[in-house]
Amino acid sequence: MRVLITGVAGFIGSHMAEKLVELGYQVTGIDNFSDYYNVSLKRQNAEILRKKGVEVLEKDLRNPEDYEDLTQDFNFVFHFAGRPGISASSSFDDYFSNNVYATELLLNFSLKNKNLKHFFNIGTSSIYGREATYTETEVPRPVSNYGVSKLAAEQLALSLARSEKIKASSLRLYSVYGPRERPDKLYTKLIQCAYNEEEFPLFEGSEEHLRSFTYVGDIVDGIVRALENYEKLNTQIINLGSEEEFSTSNGIQFIEEILEKKIKIKHLPRRAGDQLRTRAKIEKARELIGYDPKISLFEGLGKQVEWYKEFMMPQIS
Repeated sequence: MRVLITGVAGFIGSHMAEKLVELGYQVTGIDNFSDYYNVSLKRQNAEILRKKGVEVLEKDLRNPEDYEDLTQDFNFVFHFAGRPGISASSSFDDYFSNNVYATELLLNFSLKNKNLKHFFNIGTSSIYGREATYTETEVPRPVSNYGVSKLAAEQLALSLARSEKIKASSLRLYSVYGPRERPDKLYTKLIQCAYNEEEFPLFEGSEEHLRSFTYVGDIVDGIVRALENYEKLNTQIINLGSEEEFSTSNGIQFIEEILEKKIKIKHLPRRAGDQLRTRAKIEKARELIGYDPKISLFEGLGKQVEWYKEFMMPQIS
């Protein structure tokens, strides 16, 4: 079976590519190696993947000509690529071009794959809005350009599925963390600040925000289970996350305990667009695909710290 993964050099996409190669799939990955964060980290991920048998291609999903030499007929497409998170440096055009326009071009390409069995859109809990504590039937109320653009991308894929032009579903992920997490994300940033004795930027009110922090291995397991049960999933939206909630303060305490270091805090003004609470409702995922996350936050953070020591410390020492 041939699989195409977009955003393959990124955090979750790289883990997914590794897993599918282990399972015997022929994996081709696309990444534009955006400078949204340190490109050398993506290059490092790409090298690891190539050594494990993943074909990694440098392409930009927003460029129509970049699809021309993708001659393989893929059986499955996993669409991870996009402009991530909430960033003051990202304009609406950045989110639109990377998350909406790129998805439209990718879907147009996917329609040409005669043996395509399923298109998996990788969505986000940000689609729900300030509180992501709902089942998949809740009306979305995104409060950020990121959430709006990801909802639009999701609906582009599902509209083609509803009109029976393609088989597609969307997996909404909740606060994924673990090895290879982006350097601007919570836990990699906390670990970095602890080791370098730097101040961690904490936005006003965010210490009490609640999150369904979900270990990347549990997320990959859930996506693999979706792949194994793809025939049940056409037009479906599925939440993948942890049912446990922890505050940002809890996360800071766990990192301090694991590293036996006190983290300095720099308090910043409140940030617009932040979610106040996420708690994954995963009854549908359990019923349809047998999803069952197992890694506790403390255990997962221990794994992330070990990764940071091995792969990140040499780059900054």
